[in-house]
Amino acid sequence: MSQAADLDPKDRIFVALDTQDLSRAAALARGLAGLVGGVKIGKEFFTAHGPDGVRAVAGGVPLFLDLKFHDIPNTVAGALRSAIHLRPAFVNVHAAGGRAMLEAAVQAVAEGAEDADVPRPQLLGVTVLTSLGEEDLGDVGQAGPLTDQVLRLAGLAQSCGLDGVVCSPREIAALRAACGPDFLLMVPGMRPGWAASGDQKRVMTPGEALAAGADYLVIGRPVTGAQDAAAAARRIVEEIEG
Repeated sequence: MSQAADLDPKDRIFVALDTQDLSRAAALARGLAGLVGGVKIGKEFFTAHGPDGVRAVAGGVPLFLDLKFHDIPNTVAGALRSAIHLRPAFVNVHAAGGRAMLEAAVQAVAEGAEDADVPRPQLLGVTVLTSLGEEDLGDVGQAGPLTDQVLRLAGLAQSCGLDGVVCSPREIAALRAACGPDFLLMVPGMRPGWAASGDQKRVMTPGEALAAGADYLVIGRPVTGAQDAAAAARRIVEEIEG
């Protein structure tokens, strides 16, 4: 059973606010408050508006700060210490950054939270981006099959003390079997049965992902691209529950 299995379905959903529009992101966050577990803010929004924009949108709402840090250990550690002040519930780094970087990230998150006197965010490792398929691995110098690469990186992340990984829906079962019930799985690539798959290749419905062992789901365009985002969020929760 996944670590978050006792949560209400709505609390396991983070909506991706992938936009440069500050007012739209803020309106979405306000409109979705109480209907989902939180919001995910990534590079597009952060590059446009920085920490102040994040505070304006996510103040009081659980935040997954999705900046996927990948750099030398000292730089990643410093970036994470800075990110702590935004009080994220989740932060992430690329697991491919290697052991020294991952261990530095774990230490920085723990010490940064203690120094700032805030709750420690859950630290997740990004395995293989959901936009990549089997045919893409060779182009970036990685050995396949894709699931093997995901398992390698997840095992590295777990051995370094990370709380979990970001993975595609198709790797949930393999990761749950390999990493156990207490290793968090944050899963993008969610598409309800009534939504298009977009540019992500390894997708699954929210209900299927939770049944397979996902802890948290990241859902973007099916909610943010809907005419009524709140109604779309309710529809997804109802689909999960039904």
